Amino acid sequence: MTAILSPRLLDTDLTQRGTLEIRGLSKAYRIDGKELPVLERINLGVLPGEFVSIVGASGCGKSSLLRLIVGLESEYDGQILLDGEQIIGTSLERGIVFQDHRLFPWKTVEQNVALALKNQHLNKREKVELVADHLALVGLTGFEQAYPHQLSGGMAQRAAIARALITRPKVLLLDEPFGALDALTRLHLQRELQRIWVQQRSTMIMVTHDVEEALFLSDRVIVMDPRPGRIRHEVRVDLPHPRERNSPLLQHLKEELLEELVGH
Repeated sequence: MTAILSPRLLDTDLTQRGTLEIRGLSKAYRIDGKELPVLERINLGVLPGEFVSIVGASGCGKSSLLRLIVGLESEYDGQILLDGEQIIGTSLERGIVFQDHRLFPWKTVEQNVALALKNQHLNKREKVELVADHLALVGLTGFEQAYPHQLSGGMAQRAAIARALITRPKVLLLDEPFGALDALTRLHLQRELQRIWVQQRSTMIMVTHDVEEALFLSDRVIVMDPRPGRIRHEVRVDLPHPRERNSPLLQHLKEELLEELVGH
């Protein structure tokens, strides 16, 4: 399904917003009175409109890194800057989509997406139009009055993506967004996310265990070492979108990434 991008979804300043800089980031948790290092000296820059994926073994700090970027945790060493400003706490400038959709079961799809606009300075008509535009963007037109239990897992996750995008965040963070879905639904939603990103060009950072998913969607793939998490390797994917999964370059890069992940 190809959605037509409404003028209300366009942001003329999009190419100027969403620069993320992480400088010397280290993070440790205190467990039983002892410090357990989780991240160590992370340095990473993400350009406006870039799609970056982070892969690595369980326990390498991928999700902890996303939590720090979104502002869910504040104790760390180093700097996390968005458009040159230090990140402090949560903000609508940074949206996040988790592995589970986290929709409110007693609210309709339309109501769940509209919740993100609760504190926006928009009139009722503008909010209704924005919700309709974003449901169309993720292919959920016609399901506005459905409840989460009436949706498939993939449809519920689409609604979560619409809710995250509707505030026009500078950066959208995705924490294993398709990890709980069946294989076919996962492949379909990867294409949908690719389409949405190509249309909106939001800055996106995704954590995933799926190497093929990372290569299919990303401009760059970052490989992390575990305990404590460190950036070990970076792969650039110099292919235009939309991409074909059987591309020889993607197959070559997959082997390179697997060697980095399994070989170590």
